[in-house]
Amino acid sequence: MPRFPGLDFGTTNSTLALAAPGGAPALVPVEADSPTIPSALFFSLEDGGTYFGRAAIFEYVDGAEGRFMRALKSILGTSLMAETTPIGRQRMSFEALIGRFLKHLRGKLEAEAARSEGGPDAVATDRVVLGRPVHFIDDDAGADQTAEDQLAAAARAEGFRHIEFQFEPVAAALYYESRIAAEQLALVVDIGGGTSDFSVVRLSPERARSAAGDRLDDILASTGVHVGGTDFDRVLSLARVMPSLGMGSHTADGKRRLPVWYFNDMATWHRVNTLYTAKILRDIRGLAREAAEPEKLARFEHLLVHRSGHRLAGAVENAKIALSETDATTIRLQELGLLLEAPATRAEFEAASAELVGRIRGAIDDALTTAGVGPQAIETVILTGGGAQVPAVRAAATARFPAARIAQSDAFGSVGLGLAIDAARRFA
Repeated sequence: MPRFPGLDFGTTNSTLALAAPGGAPALVPVEADSPTIPSALFFSLEDGGTYFGRAAIFEYVDGAEGRFMRALKSILGTSLMAETTPIGRQRMSFEALIGRFLKHLRGKLEAEAARSEGGPDAVATDRVVLGRPVHFIDDDAGADQTAEDQLAAAARAEGFRHIEFQFEPVAAALYYESRIAAEQLALVVDIGGGTSDFSVVRLSPERARSAAGDRLDDILASTGVHVGGTDFDRVLSLARVMPSLGMGSHTADGKRRLPVWYFNDMATWHRVNTLYTAKILRDIRGLAREAAEPEKLARFEHLLVHRSGHRLAGAVENAKIALSETDATTIRLQELGLLLEAPATRAEFEAASAELVGRIRGAIDDALTTAGVGPQAIETVILTGGGAQVPAVRAAATARFPAARIAQSDAFGSVGLGLAIDAARRFA
């Protein structure tokens, strides 16, 4: 019986899974033996090669000359999708860049098909169920549909002829449902790299075995907000790192503060690359001549000259992860000519991210209201996505459901596995 693919193209990480009708889904190795791959590309100017995932991050962090791209999913539906960006001597559209990454994953699918040799475990390579957040773009239905269309176009250009979409939190619920013994009402909390989605879903073993289409009748509510793991990285960076680069400081005459947008962009994954221009470098050097603390602007200049913005962002992300386990850590970036060390505490991080957590809490309230149920009706809370590991986020998602079972699903694989289950139902 053929197996059908589900592809979770994530802001931070991506997975690919296969399932046959009625069978258990399985993740496909997408980078060496790993079932996950960072959603990153590196275009080397040294050997002309294109690197993906951990290999891309290694080349970039190791100092190879080239262009590093990550968090491309965050660009879908935004004005940046209409632009091109320099890659070596050529310019590429962001849709083509996303397509390049999807092509790499489709290659893994084709390799799996070749291993099956068309036997009982044959793999369909021309169709796929893609995951999507409930909202690519908040409060803009037109831009949201444009984002889905752009992702579909990128996949179609790389050989997927039949493309379907499923909400990512619904996919996570489908995977969890395959393992339960009795009907229950669940809240799925999916905190991804760029978006957070919430669904109230009716689950049961009978429904799990059913071939019924999209299960819309069982989805009592589905809401989302454009807040994810990279937003938590951003607020931590703005609170603890950017002040040491000049944010919030004044000109030498004390009459004005330095412009903040340079620092906002340096703290934002998908904006970092836009700073690497001759004009921005001239701007920063000009500000340094006016600044009361020019040594701080010198650090910012170093990041531009050495294209170290994403290395700094990686250090911030590591600190965020550490603060899930400890009360204090240090954000540290050291390279030739630069040493940045910024202490950070969990309390400071939670204060900086309070607005983000509030938006997540509000979206959960909206899901319950839309479903017409109170917190006491929720029997299981399914947590998925790397951002769900942040203690303040976990508390916001679970505190109002003291009687519910808290199911920590596969943080990075449950959506892909659920998409494969959905693909087997749709395409068989």
